[in-house]
Amino acid sequence: MKNGSTTAPRGAQHRWKVLGVGFAANASFSAAFSGIPTTAVFLRSGYHLGNDGLGLVLGMLGLGIAVSELPWGLLTDRWGDRRVLLLGLLATAAALAGLALFVSPGGAHVPGVTPLALGLLLVGLLGGSVNGSSGRAVMAWFREGERGLAMSIRQTAVPAGGGLGALVLPVLASRFGFASAYAVLALACATTAVFAWRWLHEPEQGGDAVVAQGAAGVSGAAGTTSLTGADRAHSALHHSPTASIPAATASPLRDLRIWRVALGAGALCMPQIAVITFGTVFLHDFSRAGVLAISATMVAVQTGAAIARVWSGAWTDRRGNRRAYMRGCSLLTAVLFALLALATGLAGIHHAALAALFAVMIVLGGVSASAWHGVAFTELATLAGTNRAGTALAMGNTCVFLTLFVTPLAIPALLSMGAWPLVWAVASACALIALPVLPRAASTRAMRAARACDAA
Repeated sequence: MKNGSTTAPRGAQHRWKVLGVGFAANASFSAAFSGIPTTAVFLRSGYHLGNDGLGLVLGMLGLGIAVSELPWGLLTDRWGDRRVLLLGLLATAAALAGLALFVSPGGAHVPGVTPLALGLLLVGLLGGSVNGSSGRAVMAWFREGERGLAMSIRQTAVPAGGGLGALVLPVLASRFGFASAYAVLALACATTAVFAWRWLHEPEQGGDAVVAQGAAGVSGAAGTTSLTGADRAHSALHHSPTASIPAATASPLRDLRIWRVALGAGALCMPQIAVITFGTVFLHDFSRAGVLAISATMVAVQTGAAIARVWSGAWTDRRGNRRAYMRGCSLLTAVLFALLALATGLAGIHHAALAALFAVMIVLGGVSASAWHGVAFTELATLAGTNRAGTALAMGNTCVFLTLFVTPLAIPALLSMGAWPLVWAVASACALIALPVLPRAASTRAMRAARACDAA
């Protein structure tokens, strides 16, 4: 399907505009689903919620995204990324505007938990369109050897948008009310839609063909500029020995490797989401941290995650070790959250004197639990091929956002059973569970075969 104007061919440099649109789209939506949880303390007081109600409304965002990701991904592969991204951004902006107008506390009016939960569910359902469509657009314009970096930059938008949300939304919610917070998020999505309308187009070659003009200068490990069939599989194996691309007719839904990456990502997301959704509550209730310290900590988490994602994308592009990197993040995250559980348990019920230590541990754990995202989604899209990338990315996001739904619901129950040490111990266990689920790197024999194929 052709999208957009065809009056003039778009050169290789246009792919950076496409990447910019993908970044902005993910950042706009991330400011909502990662930023709103950073207002948890004010949600609790403004809407008169307990921890159970807070977990429910925050979980609704994740449920909406998880339920809608796969349908949006399938629709993206059918309709193309431009139409789906435009529709999703505008609809998400409308849903957020509705929250600002009708579901915001003000004066004597305090909306109940049901309209707030349903409103956030709708935001998640509509915003789920952003992830797969923007990822497919980036994959279409960048080739193997560049895609890890490009996808990691796009995924960096998630912590970048979340960090901006963490910086702005708590201030808006506490000083001007939640109507202003929702309105700013709606404006961000609508503005991004304008840029998508202007710049988001599919390459004239279509499919897995990569824009050739000027691309060779970006990647040192250049193959052919238009790859199909066996050549595409050879190129993918050469640049990423851990991934070969299946036949174009194979559905990602029937590929066990794609499911293993997706399920491993879902398990590894639990500690990350625990930090995003209840990290502010932990710092406020346990460490007695103030609003400024809480916001600074959450911004540090998101900033560190953004830097780590860009670095990891470039590093794994050079080394072709995506799966090994994901497994390493799993092990490191498990260790960091185990240490946090131990420190919290030794500190007792509340310990304000160790607030700085806990803030640092939250930052380290949050960054480790977030650094792998771009690498994982590059692996998913590479395994599926660009024409099926929307579906594969949706599978990964479905697992990730199911975790976003379950985690805020589980944490209050864990708090009632064993307080914060149990929460962080379970987060460590989930990161460790991801280790055997994620697929192992290719064998030495496969890597030798790739080199022999390249030499031939």
